[in-house]
Amino acid sequence: MKAQGVLWILLGFLQWPKPGTASSLPLVMDSVIQALTELEQKVLVTEARGTASGWILSAKNSSPHNSLHQHLLLKAPSHNTTEPDPHSLNPELQALLSEVARHDVRDGQEYGVVLAPDGSTVAVKPLLAGLEAGLQGYGVASVPSACLSIPCETGDTLTNTGAIWPGLMNASTNASSPDTEAALPSGNAKTPTTVPGLLAVTLAGDLGLTFLHSSQTRSPPGLGIDGCWDQLSAPRVFTLLEPKASRLTMAFLNGALDGVLLGDHLSRVSRPRPPLSRLLREYYGAGVDGDPVFRSNFRRQNGVALIPAPTLARRVWEALVLLQKLEPGHLQLQSMSQEQLARVAAFATREFTEAFLGCPAIHPRCRWGAAPYRGSPTPLQLPLGFLFVHHTYVPAPPCSTFAYCAANMRSMQRFHQDVRFWNDIGYSFVVGSDGYVYEGRGWHWVGAHTRGHNSRGFGVAFVGNYTESLPSEAALNTVREALPRCATRAGLLRPDYQLLGHRQLVSTDCPGNALFDLLRTWPHFSADKN
Repeated sequence: MKAQGVLWILLGFLQWPKPGTASSLPLVMDSVIQALTELEQKVLVTEARGTASGWILSAKNSSPHNSLHQHLLLKAPSHNTTEPDPHSLNPELQALLSEVARHDVRDGQEYGVVLAPDGSTVAVKPLLAGLEAGLQGYGVASVPSACLSIPCETGDTLTNTGAIWPGLMNASTNASSPDTEAALPSGNAKTPTTVPGLLAVTLAGDLGLTFLHSSQTRSPPGLGIDGCWDQLSAPRVFTLLEPKASRLTMAFLNGALDGVLLGDHLSRVSRPRPPLSRLLREYYGAGVDGDPVFRSNFRRQNGVALIPAPTLARRVWEALVLLQKLEPGHLQLQSMSQEQLARVAAFATREFTEAFLGCPAIHPRCRWGAAPYRGSPTPLQLPLGFLFVHHTYVPAPPCSTFAYCAANMRSMQRFHQDVRFWNDIGYSFVVGSDGYVYEGRGWHWVGAHTRGHNSRGFGVAFVGNYTESLPSEAALNTVREALPRCATRAGLLRPDYQLLGHRQLVSTDCPGNALFDLLRTWPHFSADKN
């Protein structure tokens, strides 16, 4: 199938009217891929039919679009196109796609999200937007500008944003509030008249607007709030763990990152491009083109590598400035100067990169099917000063998939509760080899992991037996760097925390000879048992 035809399908998803009745299909990524596969098989596209832009701009019953989507994705050069008939799709799949293509957060629930095979929840709309942008040739590094320019005031020219952003990275990493003094655009800097579409339509616009709204309260919005599905076998309802979460939920950020990563990939692959159903199946499976690193499990690590913080900060600022032109009725945007928008962009970038992108992805208890805590948990007195490292020993093999890791978590919890008669699984957190951390007792409750010291530190266990071998490098980096760094930033772990192996405090071989020997080389390792 031609790439234009695939784009024609994707844009059709976002344009279909709301279904009269909700789909009964489970809200899982496999259902989305199934629908896409059926569309790819049914729709025959010829070179003459071109892209979807022609019929989209005049589509009947089309839903209102984000102005950045409308401007950056739907202003492609016109072609002679034939309007697709969404009703040719299986009615169940048609209803599913109409349901998930609109993202919303209201009344403590999140809509337009699906459960992926790796256990993560993904918002479909920013994912589709990223795929659209990639198919139109918009990557992270460089993009064509023909469809991006807007009518400008006399004398406006495209500004080199790098020249008016000296020191932006310092602003984004050292700022403590939107008002932090930083290097900002000069007063005579010209307004940017283009903005790369991929980051704008997936992440930068929403990131900037969310932090713009929070700038009045001087407190950052909650980023990456996760939630719980009503059931994991056939999920339909997704309830957020914090009812007042911002729109930048975990699912939205997952979908946005996936859209950026896959859109950038599509913008660089040679034609003919692969069917999108295959691309998504690989990305949410074993890896794109067999690469086990290029998959959804490692979206944050790949996002760090692809999106430099200075680049993202510039794109957030450019998106906000562009929105000033596109949305004259947005009073808060219209009342802010470029310097004020620059502060918002710098602060938003710092919070996103440090509080989300640089932190490990943690599956909440409900995601792996935890049984209820027995009794009443004891709260920890935070911040704590210790990190105690374990290996599970049993299960002995590392777990490399969500299904395997979740089953291991349930098995360990049953053993701890039913055999040892503990109130819950003993560990604070468990680290799999699938790219995820699994919440045990979490950040706030005393665990049962290091006898005599449970209230003094967090117990973190690697799944596996590490007497003679080591966990994966990704898992090691999570415990050595990412998890303690983010816990320290959040005020949960003291900056001068000490890291010890379980065997230093209890008579045991845990965490295994090979792993303990490695721990002794880590910066926060302490030979002092006190």
